[in-house]
Amino acid sequence: MAHIELLDETLRDGQQSLWGMRMQAGMALPVTPILDQTGFRVIDLTGSSMFEVLIKYCRENPWEGLDLLVESMPNTPIRGGMRSNASVTFGVTPDALMDVWMRQLNEHGCRSFWVYDVLFNIDKMHRLAGVAKQYGSEVAGAIMFTLSPVHTDAYYADKADKLSACDDIDTLLLYDTAGVLDKERMQTLIPAIRDKARGKPIEFHSNNILGLSGKAYCDAIELGINILHTASRPMANSSSVPSTESMVRNLEMLGHTHDIDSSKLAPVAEHFEAVGKAAGFPVNQHNEYNVLASQHQIPGGMLGTMREQLKQHNLSHRIDEVLEETARVRKELGYPGMATPFSQLVGTQAVVNTVTGKRYETIPDEVIQYVAGYYGEPAGPVDPDIKDRILNHHRARHVLAHPPEDPSLSDLRKQYGTQDDDELILRALIPEADLEKMRAAGPVKRDFPLLSSPELTLAQRLLKVAKSPAVQIESAKLNLSLRR
Repeated sequence: MAHIELLDETLRDGQQSLWGMRMQAGMALPVTPILDQTGFRVIDLTGSSMFEVLIKYCRENPWEGLDLLVESMPNTPIRGGMRSNASVTFGVTPDALMDVWMRQLNEHGCRSFWVYDVLFNIDKMHRLAGVAKQYGSEVAGAIMFTLSPVHTDAYYADKADKLSACDDIDTLLLYDTAGVLDKERMQTLIPAIRDKARGKPIEFHSNNILGLSGKAYCDAIELGINILHTASRPMANSSSVPSTESMVRNLEMLGHTHDIDSSKLAPVAEHFEAVGKAAGFPVNQHNEYNVLASQHQIPGGMLGTMREQLKQHNLSHRIDEVLEETARVRKELGYPGMATPFSQLVGTQAVVNTVTGKRYETIPDEVIQYVAGYYGEPAGPVDPDIKDRILNHHRARHVLAHPPEDPSLSDLRKQYGTQDDDELILRALIPEADLEKMRAAGPVKRDFPLLSSPELTLAQRLLKVAKSPAVQIESAKLNLSLRR
């Protein structure tokens, strides 16, 4: 039997997958002290895309919110995450800005990090790990898993060897964005990674898109993995990770030990269920098994975004066409791993191909950059005919003539007119107009109104069926008027 540590994903992958990264600090602060006392190894909290969403759509200062959340959880290491060569953008970010991003997350109290690169630019991952180590922080080097003919055991063992060779990498993180790992595949994959891990612990993160990740976690334990990523039940499953509640029960049934105080789980779950319902966000989600999902391997959060975009253009009925085209484009582009940015690049190209009916007539600049090698070396060869079509596209000449710049930190501070590195990051990543609206919104709110009552529930139901544009309800405790 093994001792299993759990890493909490409620505030990061759970809300990223189910709530589109729109969890504001005040939605979590009432229960983060309980999370802090639950016994998690680490609490995953933030990333650059969340900064963008909080500013643009929630008008919330992410640095201020981060400080409040970190302060509320003093007993558990707080994790931040980053792609090795980009922050927010689907393009490429200068190395100097990535180093500043890592430093400032440390300055704000994060002491655990996961660093990933779908194309495994190992040198960049090592460099960022070295910055984190200046603060004594823990670093997980991510091995982003995907099913394809080119992603073999030998391929991943090579990446594990190169990551674990760095003294600044503390753990390896096997990250299955599509939730496709089953016991048969893991029986050769995990031993191959362990053989090259130099004894470093291996974490496992699997988004439960196919409904198989809970079983995969149990199987992974048999193969020597002892750190699992879970989330509070309302924020778990579907495109998120398995629930903490289910995994704690499974561990106990299998005779394993853990550090989780189960009495702390219910109040956290009850809080996020109430907040999600009040905010109109999905909670307590589950997916059914879907063979097509194992072919296109689009991460759950992106799949939701894709469905919403098609809906806005009255094209919801074409979702299966888009998903089938996604699988085809992925193969033609050399089977890039389906995580940011390549899940977005492949998915966007598939949507354009499907909607226009003319494959690769319109090509995003980032797809051209990928084929040109700006992101790194593709895992597999790009289809020669498709490669020629992309590099001979009318946009290719402009894109190839303007490769990503790599200015120094000094140049960046001059460019954005600030010596404050918190402000530098915001100015470099977010348009000034959005920053002005964020500042005008005032300080971060420390709670979230839970608009819930029997009368309100009744009014919401009436609005759905009533022909009248307005509903009014009066009771001893409530006088409520609602209009469409």
